[in-house]
Amino acid sequence: MAAGEFRGRGGFGTLARMIDPAPPLPAGDPAALRDPRLVALWPTLTARAAAGDRTMLVVNSVNFDIPEHLNAVVPAYEERFLFVVLTLLRQPGGRVVYVTSQPVLPRLVDYYFSMVPGLAGRERLHLVSIGDGSPGPLTRKIVSRPRLVERLRRLVADPDRALIFPFSTTEAEMELGALLDVPVYGPHPSLAHLGTKTGSRQVFAAAGVPAPAGVEGVRTRAEVRDAIRAIVAARPAATAVVVKLDDSISGLGNAVVRLTGGDLDEDLDAAEPQDTQASAAEFFATLERRGGIVEERIVAPLLLSPSVQLRAGPLGQVEVLSTHDQLLGGPSGQSFLGCRFPADPAYAPLVTEYALRVGERLAAHGVVGRFGIDFVVHPDGDGWTAYAIEVNLRNGGTTHPLLTLAALTDGTYDAAAGEFRCADGTARHYVASDHVESPAYRSLTPDDLLDLVDERGLGWDPDTRTGLAFHMVSALAVAGQVGVTAVGTTPGQADELFAGARRALDEAAGA
Repeated sequence: MAAGEFRGRGGFGTLARMIDPAPPLPAGDPAALRDPRLVALWPTLTARAAAGDRTMLVVNSVNFDIPEHLNAVVPAYEERFLFVVLTLLRQPGGRVVYVTSQPVLPRLVDYYFSMVPGLAGRERLHLVSIGDGSPGPLTRKIVSRPRLVERLRRLVADPDRALIFPFSTTEAEMELGALLDVPVYGPHPSLAHLGTKTGSRQVFAAAGVPAPAGVEGVRTRAEVRDAIRAIVAARPAATAVVVKLDDSISGLGNAVVRLTGGDLDEDLDAAEPQDTQASAAEFFATLERRGGIVEERIVAPLLLSPSVQLRAGPLGQVEVLSTHDQLLGGPSGQSFLGCRFPADPAYAPLVTEYALRVGERLAAHGVVGRFGIDFVVHPDGDGWTAYAIEVNLRNGGTTHPLLTLAALTDGTYDAAAGEFRCADGTARHYVASDHVESPAYRSLTPDDLLDLVDERGLGWDPDTRTGLAFHMVSALAVAGQVGVTAVGTTPGQADELFAGARRALDEAAGA
């Protein structure tokens, strides 16, 4: 099969709801959910656009219920959008206000600026630290401090030429936008249901996109049992199901139930949560509080998980930003660990077509901003079968590597070709992960890592537009974890650079 061609298969698996009706999709006037001020700002939201005197307020707030043992790395996640600063400061007049819970290491800022020789505008970057590393969403910390809000208002200057760039959009982001009189670049919180696991399945069905056989809106063990029976009735060959919490991220809210053909209660007692810190009983207690879905676990000799990143504009326009092959791990291979860019051209057009259908449906409901659609695919004869798995109605794990690539190369993604090209027309590939980690890495400090960049040649080459870019550096000493984006002219070169970064860290830490 030639690259770029595909032959999609059927495979609709959406079962009728058999317990209580799942919440309906939001209705109403989509235009009322979009801030009209974004219409004027929209042409400035590309890497090559002239921002003029626009101000971007970056608030990378983790607004999800995450396991307690991950609290230590949340401040580092707030730093993942620092590469956005480089993109925005390339634009004459553009200003960036970047807020974090803890101070950003000054040497880290120097490191980022060093990757773009001659980049001016350091005075247009305003780093604001709350000095509060306690658990909890960053945006909540901001809105609870009136004097901090007033300081941000002064830094924003002109609200009509500003916007808030969040990780995800909750009522807290809307409250901050109202306090500052600044639009939020993200979907209105009233549309949050569309990004839940239940809402995702409803959107897939409405868009005519295949999804695994499943049942939405479950909470109790009894409902899970009924859902499994319904799935097995429709898919007798099913060997396992996945129970997913509605509002979880990175696979941490999933649990696999293997179907032995015996007592279903025993199967449920043996459920395998992806969060290894939780027992099966604790998982089902959480499900009862938060709700979720049950769907067939797709099994195939070769099973891959691509994703498509899109954005919707304030007038309902939708564009494809990227495709990725996700790198998954964890006990049952459902935790997001990283990605390769771009996705394999054998199936990228198929999932892109499906993602556009979903994106248009989301835009029709009033969604604005970046979002992603995750899939699983497997070979099927001379083509591929794809199933949509979930909508990530937010920025995700593939957002910051792509922004990093754009910032360092000044290039653009060609959606038709499925390639990212620099200004000279040459293509770039990367492998990226937030999870380059080892317990031994806790012996290293952020300064140690930045020393290694110089000592071991782990930097970025602005002439060849290839090399390494580190992020989440502040997680190194507290969690033995750091993020890496390795960019090459070929996938093989990107892999080699990534492996070299890991080897250097292993040697430095004695791992």
